[in-house]
Amino acid sequence: MADEGSERRSTAEWFRRFAVVAASALGTHWAFAGAVLLIVGWAASGPLFQFGESWQLVINTGTTIITFLMVFLIQTTQNRDSRAIHLKLDELIRSSKARNIFADLEDATDAELDAFQHEFAKLRKRGVEVDDAASQAKKTARSRRQEHSTPPSSSGGEVPSSEAPPSSEPAVSDRPARGE
Repeated sequence: MADEGSERRSTAEWFRRFAVVAASALGTHWAFAGAVLLIVGWAASGPLFQFGESWQLVINTGTTIITFLMVFLIQTTQNRDSRAIHLKLDELIRSSKARNIFADLEDATDAELDAFQHEFAKLRKRGVEVDDAASQAKKTARSRRQEHSTPPSSSGGEVPSSEAPPSSEPAVSDRPARGE
């Protein structure tokens, strides 16, 4: 069993390396120039093949396969980059005087994100202190969550948050920190 885990890790690591190298190489101006030359070469070969169905099928099939594979490479690298950026931002939030409620915000509910967005829009319009707007956004999100939540049951309903009322101290996230 230990071999299966290490084999999966080595396969995942191989794919990660491959995806990073491929995305880096294929995301350059040279790759674009190569693709343009390939299309020009294909178009120039049209008269040789009487512009037949097979000639058209070659470019259609080739571009479809390349596009299909590139989607996975791009998604892999984007997911990794996004995860790294979130971890870096979380670390900056935790190591600064910023409120910890904003760490791990990508896992917040839509209601929580909407409440923060609404409160910060108000903040920009009124010029209110950041602490006041963030505290109010948290209260609004909590009340919306409690309004829409069901009592705990076997169906997996959301349990309302039971946090202490806000104080003059910076707010602390009610979610555990990443990696904890």
